[in-house]
Amino acid sequence: MDTIWLTSAEWFAVLRVGLGLWWLESWRHKDKNAWFERGSGIAWAADVAAKHRWTAVRSGFDVLVAPRPRTMAYVVVYAELALGLGLIAGFLTPVALVGGLLLNVLYFTLMIHDWAEQGQNSMMALISAVGWFGMSWQTWSVDSALGLFR
Repeated sequence: MDTIWLTSAEWFAVLRVGLGLWWLESWRHKDKNAWFERGSGIAWAADVAAKHRWTAVRSGFDVLVAPRPRTMAYVVVYAELALGLGLIAGFLTPVALVGGLLLNVLYFTLMIHDWAEQGQNSMMALISAVGWFGMSWQTWSVDSALGLFR
């Protein structure tokens, strides 16, 4: 049943935009100089991965991230920006929702020992799943205006 002032589809769009704002804030508050020039974000992740209880996380980090820390810093930072902008505008929304879910699962797995961060990652992953299943791209989005993903 729809509410008086917003339909169900509009509430899904509100959720999608809110998630996009969350990703945009994650991008905005990062010290880009520290990430790109000093490699602080990747250095921190390397330290966490080296002590991780799961061998797959340690070896995966060593194979995928450690050989290319500068590139991976750009990938992480600009993935957050792309997710934020894509979700706010509703452009390639299903792709952004799945990408955001995967990035949150990656963050969750890497920081499994730090329960203070897990609430945010869990909620963002949940919103991604709800937005995807609720087809949040059908209202107030570039996707809808272009007739994409019907």
